Amino acid sequence: MDTRFNLFENEIGLKLAKRFAGIAQVVQQSPLPKSTQELVALRASQINGCGHCIDMHVKEAAAAGESAVRLHLVAAWRESTVFTEAEQAALALAEEGTRLADAHQGVSDARVREHYDDDQVAALVAVVALINAANRLAVILHQRGGSYEAGMFTAAMG
Repeated sequence: MDTRFNLFENEIGLKLAKRFAGIAQVVQQSPLPKSTQELVALRASQINGCGHCIDMHVKEAAAAGESAVRLHLVAAWRESTVFTEAEQAALALAEEGTRLADAHQGVSDARVREHYDDDQVAALVAVVALINAANRLAVILHQRGGSYEAGMFTAAMG
């Protein structure tokens, strides 16, 4: 199916995308490790079935030096040995924050607080919220994965 609507070719859509990118830039400039940001975005995108965002975050992470092994194992991080305890805590929070309907007791931050300071937690929560919003936009608009190249989003929002 073709993309329903190109957000970047519409005046209102472009304004919204630029505001969204501004928030993402705050997160990118935060002390939360870039690798953690990308792993969390990738995991939420996998859960949400967003091909466009999976494509984007795999390529951005690889361009930033993330290993293929770790990228391939994100979907099975609990059954993997390649993620630190801090990354595991972040991935757990990403899953809970993405699967809100399954989080009947709320989203836990106990493990996250053991590994991240307040600024990093703020950025981590924002990553989870932003990627879930981006996933919904991309899936609703039928943006498909496969054509993204690392740096495209940043260049488009330049």
